[in-house]
This record gives sequence, structure tokens and C-alpha cells, in this order.
Amino acid sequence: MRIRLLGTGTPTPSLRRMSSGYLVEIGNDALVLDHGFGAHHRLLELGVPATRVSHLLFTHLHYDHCGDYARLVLTRWDQGVGRVPELKVFGPPPLARMTDQLFSRDGVYGPDLSARTHHDCSLSIYEARGGTLPRAWPQPKVRELAVNDVIEGDGWHLKVGLAEHFSPYLATLAFRIEAQAGSLVYSGDSGPIPAMRALAEGADVLIHMCHYRSGTALSAGFADSCMGHMELAHLAADAGVRNLVTTHITEQFDKPGARERVIAEMSSVYHGNLFFGEDLMEVPISGPVLAKLA
Repeated sequence: MRIRLLGTGTPTPSLRRMSSGYLVEIGNDALVLDHGFGAHHRLLELGVPATRVSHLLFTHLHYDHCGDYARLVLTRWDQGVGRVPELKVFGPPPLARMTDQLFSRDGVYGPDLSARTHHDCSLSIYEARGGTLPRAWPQPKVRELAVNDVIEGDGWHLKVGLAEHFSPYLATLAFRIEAQAGSLVYSGDSGPIPAMRALAEGADVLIHMCHYRSGTALSAGFADSCMGHMELAHLAADAGVRNLVTTHITEQFDKPGARERVIAEMSSVYHGNLFFGEDLMEVPISGPVLAKLA
């Protein structure tokens, strides 16, 4: 299991932190967990083509978690020239309706796709790339998820858990992936809830929203829907997580000195391996290893 962070930011525009996205590779499968604006650019920076992605999973449908959905589907379809299976897409409702509104004949990209599947210019490019006519329309395979659903992959399985973020307006999920190499839990966005502790119990890696300095919540609803740094430290400690990765980092403490203070305060409670998430970071399942001094 190889875990890399595509986007560790928020909806706030940033050149340093793209919106949410994570890449998990297990055997022949490449899973993308959330795909917000900019996450696809990070995928390119890692040298991972869209055609390599086999599964796309959304925790919820805030735009900073799904903004690059169309880019992944369309790039994968265009570059795959009919030689890769349709993308398997999972997430909460109304994912099926969103997909239809994007890619159906009457959808947002309907005119674009009609041109690319009928006009001689696009068809000649398609054939030059090795495609065989007629050119099929993209049809991602969508499955809407609910809590306790299970997805079976090649050498891995995923259990769907509950998250708490902007309810009742959004259905929000969390994921636990189990493979021979270890276990990964990804919270998506969530405030502190008991269900997350149960889902993360004994996990090798927990990637969790760390949105603000505890004690500075803007409202009760803010504290219910977002995770403070000390609440996250207690969650990871109580669940016995080996490696904790903070993500969904805001500008509130994303600056020299403030970051180190947050890490020190969290480390007073959580004694496992703590990773302050950064775009393009790789998170080892086994934890960090000291490099040899040269």
C-alpha cells in the first residue's frame, strides 16, 4: 500500500496547498480519495496519469473535494482511447445525479462529448492514438454509498463509516481500507464524533481533517463540523492509531512557529508518529525511518 497526498488544503485559494485529494495504490489498483480543485494537477506532478486511476471515491460533495471530478473522468476517457475500463466511482448521494448532469447527452459536457465522438478532427486524433471507431461516450460506473457499505477490490476492501460535516445538507462519509500491508482510515471532513474513533481503532494510518486551533471555533456548528487540533490528538490517541496525518490545513496555523506549536501540543497527547500533511508527501505505512548521516 502506497499513500501519497495530492491536496491538503481547503477551499481557500493557495499555490502551496491544493484542495483535498489522496492517492492510494494497492497492487494493480489506484484509488483516488476525493478530488478537489488542483488535486489533479498534483497527480500529474507525481507522474501518475489519469489512465492509471481505477477507483475514485468521494467522502462528500463539497466542491473542494469533488471539483476535479470532471477533469479526471474526461482526461482518463480521452487519453485511454477506449483501452481502459470505465472509471469506478463511489460516494454519497446525489453522486449519480451529479454524474448524469455532467456527462449525459444533455449534461454540462454533452456538446463537448458530442463533438469529440462525431467530428472528423477529434476522430482522426482518436484513431492516431490507437483508438478504434466508433468512439464510445464516457460512462463512469457510479455506485452511491451509505454507512457500513463494503467495497471489495483486488487484494483490499473498504468499509464505509460515518463522518459529521454540514449535516443535514450534505451526506458525509469516512473510509477504512484494509490490505495485507496495513490499514488506512480517511475521515474526509468531520468534527469529533464517537463513530470516527470506532472506525479508526488500531489503524496503521489515519488521515484526518485538522482545521483550526482548538478553542478558536467560530460557532457551535463550526465545532461540530470541523476538527480542532487537540480533539484530533485525543481521537488518534484513544483509537491507538500508529501514524496520524493532519490535513485540510488552514492559514490560521500554517506558518513557521505556529505549525511547530501545534505539533508540540498534539504530541503531548498523541504519542504515535505525527505527520503535518503537505501536498505530494508520501506517508509510509510502517512510519518514518531516520536516514543515515552522510
